[in-house]
Amino acid sequence: MTPERKAVILDFERPLVEMEQRIHQIEQMAQESGVDVSDRVQQLVGNYRQLRQEIFSRLSPEQRVKVARHPRRPTTLDYIQAMTDEWLELHGDRGGSDDPALVGGLARLGGQAVLIVGHQKGRDTKENVARNFGMASPGGYRKALRLMHHAHRFGLPLIALIDTPGAYPGVEAERLGQGEAIAVNLQEMFTLEVPVICVVIGEGGSGGALGIGVGDRILMFEHAIYSVISPEGCAAILWKDSTQAAKAAQALKLTAPDLLELGLIDQILPEPLGAAHADPVQATETLKRALLDNLARLRELDGATLCRQRYDKFRRMGVVLDG
Repeated sequence: MTPERKAVILDFERPLVEMEQRIHQIEQMAQESGVDVSDRVQQLVGNYRQLRQEIFSRLSPEQRVKVARHPRRPTTLDYIQAMTDEWLELHGDRGGSDDPALVGGLARLGGQAVLIVGHQKGRDTKENVARNFGMASPGGYRKALRLMHHAHRFGLPLIALIDTPGAYPGVEAERLGQGEAIAVNLQEMFTLEVPVICVVIGEGGSGGALGIGVGDRILMFEHAIYSVISPEGCAAILWKDSTQAAKAAQALKLTAPDLLELGLIDQILPEPLGAAHADPVQATETLKRALLDNLARLRELDGATLCRQRYDKFRRMGVVLDG
């Protein structure tokens, strides 16, 4: 029998855990003594729900970073297996590499064939080492590019699920052309004459996220983050002190509401109360519904129009008006 993994409790979730334990203790004592405490328990449950709503409705950017990195947060393969009717993973970049940090394959979503690519993290240290913590190598991005061309060739909508701290920064990755691999993906994604939907499901970090992040629609889960650099990395560069990560997170504007206001994403996907890791089933239903709704609208456009609008969309990003 596989031992159950230890629950991960974030610092701001501790009051909720303490209240849960109190409710459990009262229920256990009532069961042993035969005393009816249903009214008291109902009141505490109401207080618990209210407290959870208050906590998750006012998370700071630093706290959202912790939620986005939660080890129990649903991964790319979790979503694929839960929301698709069929799934066939495809392997290899046809150049000698099959990076497990970036997965992809054919699927049937709501009765229609699609191609899905996405970063894949692990659940524990062993799985994360095997998946390189979701940090793809050049081979991973070239595998994604091969699958993108497959989608283009066979007229399959492309769905990209983004969840990575960034591209792998190792010496070997640089030797094999990490920057070139990401740059080619950016260029080629503008030419795909099929609907492309990108979703930041957890952590969207730097060029590692952008390597599969050029789409007609950019969606983002409510507590996900999307940034050019991690808060720790930013703090280390600007203040020579990685402990200033909270200050950096505030300045980076990496939360979904900030990015929607800046026009860098198109839609925020609401998460269940307590975030996606608290109710993966509901999070999956939200993602599936959003994908099908957006696919229905994008399918009405021809390939040339999709490419033109995708190009114009990204050209508008970062425009600054003086005065």
